[in-house]
Amino acid sequence: MEVAFIILSVLMALFAVLAVFDGFYLHIFRFELHRHKASKQEHLTHTFRAILFPAMVYFLYVAQDCVPCFYIGMAMVIVDIIILGIDAYIEKDSRAFMGGLPRWEYILHLFVNGFHFATIAVFLVLKIQITGDGFTIVSNFYQYKNFMILRFVAVNLIPGGILLALLHLFVILPITARKLNELRDRYSCCKLQLKSD
Repeated sequence: MEVAFIILSVLMALFAVLAVFDGFYLHIFRFELHRHKASKQEHLTHTFRAILFPAMVYFLYVAQDCVPCFYIGMAMVIVDIIILGIDAYIEKDSRAFMGGLPRWEYILHLFVNGFHFATIAVFLVLKIQITGDGFTIVSNFYQYKNFMILRFVAVNLIPGGILLALLHLFVILPITARKLNELRDRYSCCKLQLKSD
């Protein structure tokens, strides 16, 4: 069980690094999905998922003494999966302005979501105990020393997740979007040069 917490910590950290690269650098900074008519719905799906992420991390990995929190976290996972399905469905049309989704970004999405859902799957294997009478939810993992590594990673991802969610919201709202777009436009290196709709 101790090894599983190390695996969870690594998976969660890998997800976070790739998600920041994808969600901030590619979607907001380089491709500016929020500024193109065709990709506004895709940006909304990313915004909803960005908002869900820190809440899921809190309810699943941090709030260990709260069994109802586990169920709230799992409800958020289900909503996240539905939003991911919508995002994947609209992505082809959403990226038409840039000639479609680049193959390397498609591969990146596979890894980002793979690490995200692998983290949840491994966690569920630990959290749900099958008994002769059915199943029980493990109330907490504090007796395992390596759980504190996972908890440390999770707690430290929450502020960054909140910041990324706020950034996704701010580029939608006209008053903050204008300021952020002006700031972003100062840094013209590494961005895709496309005409906005």
